[in-house]
Amino acid sequence: MKEINSMYPSDKKECYSLIHSQLKSILEDEPYVIPNLSNTSALLNEALADINWVGFYLIHNNELLLGPFQGKIACVHIAIGRGVCGTAVLKDETQLIPDVHEFPGHIACDSASKSEVVIPIHSDGRVVGVLDIDSPITQRFDEMDKEGLEEIVRILETSCNWKDSIFIG
Repeated sequence: MKEINSMYPSDKKECYSLIHSQLKSILEDEPYVIPNLSNTSALLNEALADINWVGFYLIHNNELLLGPFQGKIACVHIAIGRGVCGTAVLKDETQLIPDVHEFPGHIACDSASKSEVVIPIHSDGRVVGVLDIDSPITQRFDEMDKEGLEEIVRILETSCNWKDSIFIG
């Protein structure tokens, strides 16, 4: 497990506020999806304590395909409706899972993961991918994380040119 970066406040509200402003600055005048998701995963990996994987899955050929991430090797293909990520797409809602071992059909890419949060990403009214974050700590994510991460996704939704992404389709 990585240590917290001392540049980021320990107070979650302050931390997410700083992440949001940094992300807006990073994404300014950059419309391309892949570089933006790459930098977003790197930013979140630096800023968030007690996580062991952060990244994106993008819908391609009616399944989720691994996108930019930080962490151990991950599953490349996930069927819509399968696991936490596929469920987030199918239900089109954030999945806040306090204990992944209690989630039916959880896909364990990293056996150290104990909790997970997955937020759907939208373009033109449809889900185009998800932000996925795992933690080696049970109940790592709470409502404040959910709100802060949903705002990160909103920033990405409006900053990226999803129509030109090679993954979407």
